[in-house]
Amino acid sequence: MLFNSFSFFVFLCITFFLYWRLNRNLAQQNFLLLIASYFFYGWWNYKFLFLLIFSTFLDYFTGIKISEALTRPAKKRWLFASLLINLGFLGFFKYYHFFVENFAALLLRFGVHADMWTLNIILPVGISFYTFHGMSYVFDIYNGKIKPTRNFVDYSVFVSFFPLLVAGPIERATHLLPQVEKPREFTYEKAVDGLRQILWGLFKKMVIADNCAAVVNMTFNHPSAYSGSTLLMGAVFFAFQIYGDFSGYSDIALGTARLLGFELLRNFAFPYFSRDIAEFWRRWHISLSSWFRDYVYYPLGGSRCGTLKTVRNIFIIFIVSGFWHGANWTFIAWGAINAICFLPLLLLNKNRQNLEIVAQGRLFPTFRELISVVLTFGLTVFAWIFFRSNSIAHACNYIKGICSRSLFTMPQLLPARLLIFLFLFLITEWIGREQQYAIARLGLRWPKPLRWSMYILIIFTIFYCFGAQQQFIYFQF
Repeated sequence: MLFNSFSFFVFLCITFFLYWRLNRNLAQQNFLLLIASYFFYGWWNYKFLFLLIFSTFLDYFTGIKISEALTRPAKKRWLFASLLINLGFLGFFKYYHFFVENFAALLLRFGVHADMWTLNIILPVGISFYTFHGMSYVFDIYNGKIKPTRNFVDYSVFVSFFPLLVAGPIERATHLLPQVEKPREFTYEKAVDGLRQILWGLFKKMVIADNCAAVVNMTFNHPSAYSGSTLLMGAVFFAFQIYGDFSGYSDIALGTARLLGFELLRNFAFPYFSRDIAEFWRRWHISLSSWFRDYVYYPLGGSRCGTLKTVRNIFIIFIVSGFWHGANWTFIAWGAINAICFLPLLLLNKNRQNLEIVAQGRLFPTFRELISVVLTFGLTVFAWIFFRSNSIAHACNYIKGICSRSLFTMPQLLPARLLIFLFLFLITEWIGREQQYAIARLGLRWPKPLRWSMYILIIFTIFYCFGAQQQFIYFQF
C-alpha cells in the first residue's frame, strides 16, 4: 500500500475516523493502531507478518529478561541473543546472495569453480527499519536508559506503527514509546499541520521525484548513449529524485502520525543547503545517522580514542551505513566516499562549525556560503552516482562519460516542465528552510482565499503530474 495511492487514502480515512471515535480509551486506540499497522504491512505480503510479529516478541521478551537479570554478564548474554537473532534474520534475507556470490568469485580467482547454492529470497519490506527499532529498544534497556514495558500491545505499536513501518524514520523507544503509553487528544491545529506536511510530501514524491526518475533512468540505463552534460544532468536529477522520494515519504509519515496525535523524529532538515559534508550528515536521514552514532560510533570510542582509531571508527560507521542500504559494493563505495570527505573536517576539528541553517535570519547567503553549498552539493552528487549505479564498473563508466569533451555541450535532454518545477521547489525550500518543513509557515498570515489557492495549486500540480505509481526508493532497504 503506497502512500501515494488511493487505497492508502481510504485506509487512512477509516483508521482516522475509528481511532478518534475511541479517544477516551487508550487501550482500544492502541489495539486499533496495531491491527491497522498489521493490515497495512500485510497488504504488501501477508506471509512476512510472521517475521514482524516474531521480531517484535523477541525484543519484547529479551528486554524483560535483560531488566530482570541480576548480573552484567547475564544481561549481556540476553543482549547478544537478541542481536544474534535479529542480525541473523536481517543478514539472511538481505545479504545472503551478496556473500555467496562474492565468495564464489573469490574462489574463482584461485582457480576453484564452486557451484554455490542460492535461494530465491524475497526481501521483506521494511525489515531494516523495524529490526533497528527493536534493537534500539534492547540497547536502551541494557544501558539503563529505559525500563521494559510489560504491555505487549503498546510495545508492538512502537515497533510496527504503520506511518514509519516500511521506511522510517527509525524511532527510539525513549521518544515514541512514552507517546504510545499516554492518552492522546485530538488537536485541530496539529491535524491541519499534519495535512499540510502530507501535502508537501506528496508534492516532493509525485512532482519532483517521479518526474526526475524518468530522466535518471534513461541516463543511468544507457550512459554510452548520452553526452557528458546529459549524464551530469542525470546525476543531479538523481540527487533531487532520492531527496524528493525519501524526504517526501518522511513528510507523509510525520504528517500522518501527527493526525493520530504522535510526533515522530525529524528525518530531514534541508540537507542540500549544507555547507560541508558533516553538516549534510546532520541533516540527511537523521534518524539513521544518529542511530549509528549512538549505538556503533560511540561504543567504538568515537573521536576520543586517538587519531588512528578515530579514522577507523569513521570508516566503520560510514561503510556500515552504506552496507545497511543494500547488498552491493556500490553502497560500500558510497559510504567510503562520504567517509573520505568527512575525515578532514573531523581531524581539523571543523566538523561542527556549521550547526545552524545557512543564512539564518537572512534572505540571501553570503558569497562564501553559496560557494560552500554548491561544492558540498557537488560532492554529494558525485557520491550518489555510486549509490544509483548497478556496479562499481557502471559508476566508473558513468563518471568517465561525464568527464568527456561533450560535458561542455548542450544536454540532449532538456525537460522544461521539470526544470520549472525544480526551480519553484528550490525557492520554496529555501524560503522555508528555518521551519520543520518547507511550507510549515508559508501562507499562514495570508488571507484565507490566497492561502487556499496555494493549497489548491499544489494539489492540482500533483494530479497534473500523476502517472503510474512509483514505489518509494527506500522500500528496497
